[in-house]
Amino acid sequence: MANEEDDPVVREIDVYLAKSLAEKLYLFQYPVRPASMTYDDIPHLSAKIKPKQQKVELEMAIDTLNPNYCRSKGEQIALNVDGACTDETSTYSSKLMDKQTFCSSQTTSNTSRYAAALYRQGELHLTPLHGILQLRPSFSYLDKADAKHREREAANEAGDSSQDEAEDDVKQITVRFSRPESEQARQRRVQSYEFLQKKHAEEPWVHLHYYGLRDSRSEHERQYLLCPGSSGVENTELVKSPSEYLMMLMPPSQEEEKDKPVAPSNVLSMAQLRTLPLADQIKILMKNVKVMPFANLMSLLGPSIDSVAVLRGIQKVAMLVQGNWVVKSDILYPKDSSSPHSGVPAEVLCRGRDFVMWKFTQSRWVVRKEVATVTKLCAEDVKDFLEHMAVVRINKGWEFILPYDGEFIKKHPDVVQRQHMLWTGIQAKLEKVYNLVKETMPKTPDAQSGPAGLVSGDQRIQVAKTKAQQNHALLERELQRRKEQLRAPAVPPGVRIKEEPVSEEGEEDDEQEAEEEEPMDTSPIGLHSKLANGLPPGRAAGTDSFNGHPPPGCASTPVARELRAFVEATFQRQFVLTLSELKRLFNLHLASLPPGHTLFSGISDRMLQDTVLAAGCKQILVPFPPQTAASPDEQKVFALWESGDMSDQHRQVLLEIFSKNYRVRRNMIQSRLTQECGEDLSKQEVDKVLKDCCVSYGGMWYLKGTVQS
Repeated sequence: MANEEDDPVVREIDVYLAKSLAEKLYLFQYPVRPASMTYDDIPHLSAKIKPKQQKVELEMAIDTLNPNYCRSKGEQIALNVDGACTDETSTYSSKLMDKQTFCSSQTTSNTSRYAAALYRQGELHLTPLHGILQLRPSFSYLDKADAKHREREAANEAGDSSQDEAEDDVKQITVRFSRPESEQARQRRVQSYEFLQKKHAEEPWVHLHYYGLRDSRSEHERQYLLCPGSSGVENTELVKSPSEYLMMLMPPSQEEEKDKPVAPSNVLSMAQLRTLPLADQIKILMKNVKVMPFANLMSLLGPSIDSVAVLRGIQKVAMLVQGNWVVKSDILYPKDSSSPHSGVPAEVLCRGRDFVMWKFTQSRWVVRKEVATVTKLCAEDVKDFLEHMAVVRINKGWEFILPYDGEFIKKHPDVVQRQHMLWTGIQAKLEKVYNLVKETMPKTPDAQSGPAGLVSGDQRIQVAKTKAQQNHALLERELQRRKEQLRAPAVPPGVRIKEEPVSEEGEEDDEQEAEEEEPMDTSPIGLHSKLANGLPPGRAAGTDSFNGHPPPGCASTPVARELRAFVEATFQRQFVLTLSELKRLFNLHLASLPPGHTLFSGISDRMLQDTVLAAGCKQILVPFPPQTAASPDEQKVFALWESGDMSDQHRQVLLEIFSKNYRVRRNMIQSRLTQECGEDLSKQEVDKVLKDCCVSYGGMWYLKGTVQS
């Protein structure tokens, strides 16, 4: 107390925290120079920075007219660095060492204790420092001089060797293949000095502009060192509650922080798990279990959880396989990760695991050797995929780990159909990536609509007949409801709706007809959609079979309006599409729609084609070669005839060319466009119309979707 009385408070100064430059303010420490000379007096030639490394490089001019400057030494250094001749790459263009480079190094990694202070009008303004850098002279020009010296010595040695020297004897070379890099080896390589230096060198330099002390821009920037709320306005930046202030005085120890789990894992109790949001609970459970029936998931989440919310959450992290949910590949293999066995990136692993999941949508059994042959992945990676969702059976292969969940399939048909659309899109990608033969692949996965297994066409028809007989009453009520809807005034005049008989003979005839047009879908959804959306064999009078339009009034239904909007938006983006590609895009569009959308009522191929023609498109009869491998849907090519832009005329001429030729050379297209349009087109205009409608392959141009590589 006595000491405090002897040392009274003389003055109180308000302290303010300015944060305008908190993330941008650096302190540079230069080498010692005479007090009479400041660094602001020296011309700064250039400045650049690497922000991530907090590395700065400055170039400053050297006063060559100073009496203390040794001119002969400066000329010698410039000669050693650049040689006798000078060009754009020369370090010293004046043939004299007239500049010096300063490179920075960090003095400390923790700058939270340091701040720049500015005292003005009885107030102290503090700005936290983002970094403290010490600038030291760089002698990189000496390395360049040594490199020049070594080049000259190598050139002299090469000149002394005889020009007529015989070629060296042929020596046998032994080729060795390195083993796959293990995870431990990869971690050591990533933490090595060479790897870090390479990563640092890859960061680009950001060039800066230097402003002197007396420059107006410097004065403007110095104003940011003042706290803007200091003039009569209470600054609450430094006001803390008692609990926050106590936490700052006594922060938790690092050991306690390490003991706390960073994220929930499979060792957490269910009580801890249920404190998280529902989406995180579902993701954690599926990531650890990998395969789970929906009923088990609901029992783990608790009885108070809404099943509709769980259905929405599970579709974000899992895919439906045989009525059960399997966690998505990108959840197990996130971006920027790699295989611990082979080191292949996560994208390749996800593609291979998706192929295994897709195979299980087709059959209960998968052969490991077949998967390895198609995906070209190592045996350990393939084994990991299979162990996630299957069990091995001696002399049989790998069987899906859970039985088929038919109860979930019947209870949630909208979810099943949406998952079916997603699998259709995945199947199309797998066909392109792995070059799978389409004839050997089922066109639609039937594992979602019934227990997986290889059955013949007759057996499929028999299964469909048995299901129809078992659900006769349900189908009859559904058919009656559909008839009432079709008799509504919204049905366009002149369109005849084909009514499906429910007798055994009628069912057999309809199933055989459907088998000829497209693969049979034995699920209740597929049967209902065929009853609701099947068009009559004979079209209404007055409708043209080629480039015609459906009868007026067909766009009055919600389904027709939604379908018309999808078709118009799709062709405005792509201009030319085959029926096969259009169906694939439509399936992906359906997969993005919420459950219960009107488009899930079922859209037939005929309805889709009629909507395309009604949307201002035309079918282009491309003369495919006789030996083409294109399917019937791939040979149906549709193009947008008028889009309202300046390229409509050019596009129409191009489409007429391809109605007579399967493939065309560019010079023929150029001459025909010039002839029809009556003017010389620029290269940009021709490139645009070709980019909109065509693809180039082997020096020839094809309409999009028609080339068979």
